[in-house]
Amino acid sequence: MPPTSVRRAVVAFVASTAMLGAAAVPALAAPHVASAGHAGYGAPGDPARLGYQKDVAVRVLKGVFERGDTAIVDRFVRPDYIQHNPLAPDGAETLKGLAVSVHQQFPDAEYDIKRVISEGDLVLVHSNVVLTPGARGSAVFDIFRFQGGKIAEHWDVGQAVPESSVNGNDMFSTVSWPRTEWPGPGFLTGYNKKLVTAAFDQLLVKKDLSAIDRYWGTEYHQHNPGIADGVAGVKSGLGAYFKAFPQLKVEPKRVIAEGDLVAVHSHYVPAPGERGQAIVDLFRVRGGKIVEHWDVIQDVPESSANDNGMF
Repeated sequence: MPPTSVRRAVVAFVASTAMLGAAAVPALAAPHVASAGHAGYGAPGDPARLGYQKDVAVRVLKGVFERGDTAIVDRFVRPDYIQHNPLAPDGAETLKGLAVSVHQQFPDAEYDIKRVISEGDLVLVHSNVVLTPGARGSAVFDIFRFQGGKIAEHWDVGQAVPESSVNGNDMFSTVSWPRTEWPGPGFLTGYNKKLVTAAFDQLLVKKDLSAIDRYWGTEYHQHNPGIADGVAGVKSGLGAYFKAFPQLKVEPKRVIAEGDLVAVHSHYVPAPGERGQAIVDLFRVRGGKIVEHWDVIQDVPESSANDNGMF
């Protein structure tokens, strides 16, 4: 959810960082990828399938970004890979070329993954991308679609991490209890997805601030660096944003949920005729209330290296 200064705060994102993303995370069973063939690729809601997808996404992106490994692209990425990053053309061969060039230019770059969730054929990765050690880097959401056990399509949103935050929280940590990056129990996925979808529609699509009283918890932690913490902060920030852009149109494109985490990938258009922003909002739900929020905001550019659009 953007603050009123969103259009000034959003910066252009580096192509190499926006396209890729991964580092090893304890939640993923990496050693099992080699034996997870297409024959064992289960139903959309099968936990083994979801784990496999998360595992493959991390392995591919770690190999591409940190090691410049082109063989892993051949193994786990479809040749007709569809790209929505506006700075990158389609195809696995492009990804392989980028792997080599990025690794040569930024040999110490790191994709510091904070959380990974999967639902159906989609995987969402939330990361802090740091090209040069010691830099603040960028906040990035990568979304991957799987087909036949391989990565078939990719969307992303990225923005530079600012020097400070008005709420005192960084853009990545988990503040609400329990302080874990792992998604909660899978049996909560459907309920939490329905709750966040309804809350998002009422608050962002219909611009009804009363949704905050209905769906937000009294303990609410904000990671958007331009919005104050707590329920009062989101009411004030979004209230001012709605007043500044009375013709704002928010169009959700996809919702991805696992356990207590629900992500909404949307197109925000502040006024008719504008290209707007691509935004991923990530919500954490506990006890039937939204208790934490992260987001990443990127301007939609005038032109693109592919014909697919950002959504």
